[in-house]
Amino acid sequence: MTQKPPQRISAPAQTSKPATFIFLHGLGDDADGWTNIAEQFHSAKKLPHLSWIFPNAPLNQEAMQTAWYTPTSFSPIPVGRSSATEENESEGFDEHAESEILESVEYLCTLIDGEISRGVKPERIIIGGFSQGCAISLVAALASRWQGRIGGMVGLSGYLPRGGKIREGRRGYVKGGKEGVEEVEEQKGMGMKTFLAHGTKDMLVPMRVFRDTKMRVEGTVGESMVESHEYEGLGHVTSGVEFRDMCLFLEKILPE
Repeated sequence: MTQKPPQRISAPAQTSKPATFIFLHGLGDDADGWTNIAEQFHSAKKLPHLSWIFPNAPLNQEAMQTAWYTPTSFSPIPVGRSSATEENESEGFDEHAESEILESVEYLCTLIDGEISRGVKPERIIIGGFSQGCAISLVAALASRWQGRIGGMVGLSGYLPRGGKIREGRRGYVKGGKEGVEEVEEQKGMGMKTFLAHGTKDMLVPMRVFRDTKMRVEGTVGESMVESHEYEGLGHVTSGVEFRDMCLFLEKILPE
C-alpha cells in the first residue's frame, strides 16, 4: 500500500493553548490540494494558534486512485421509518468497504494519538474532511473511543457510512431503539460538537443522503450539538462562504 506521509502546517503564533485540526481529503485527491486553506486562514490571522494536519490517503488498487476506501454505491435509505434507530444497519452495505473504512479510521486515530503525545489536549483537537474524508472523520469522531473527548468534528460534502461494525463502534443519544432511555441519560453531556455542510446541487452525495446523515449524527450526539448548513446551488465542491462558516465554528470551539 503506497501512502505519503501527512503534511503539517504549524501554527504561526506561540500559544500556551495549542490546537490541531486534522483534515482528510476526498477520493482521488491528496494533501497538496488542501494545504492552501490553512495558509489562507493564517495569512488572514484567523485561528493563528491552530496547527493543521493533512493526511494522504493510500493508492487504492481497485479504484486506481487515492482513496480512504473503495468507492461503493449508497445503500437505499428506508422510507417510512426514522433511520435514527438504524435497524438492519449492514443491509446492502459492502463489507469489504466497511473494513477499509475502519482501517482508515484506525490510521486517523494514530494521528490523534500523535497530537496528544505532542502535548495537545484531546479537547483541543478537531477532525474533519471532505467527501470520503468526511465519512472517515464522522466514523472516528462518533466512536466511543473519542466521543466527548476530542473537541469536535467538521464534515464537508460527505456522509456517515453504514455497516454493522461501524454501528457497534458508536454510542448514542438515540431515543428508543436498542440503546433505550437509560443509556441516553447515562451519556448526557458526552456529545460531539459537529459542523456539517453540504451543497443542494451535490450529485455525488445527494441531499437525501446528507439529511439522513444529519439525522443519524443528531441521534448519536444530540441535536443541540450539530450545526448544519445547506448551500443553495453548490455542487460537490467547497466555497468561500462554507469556509467562512467553518471558521466561525472553529473560533467558537477552539478559542485562543
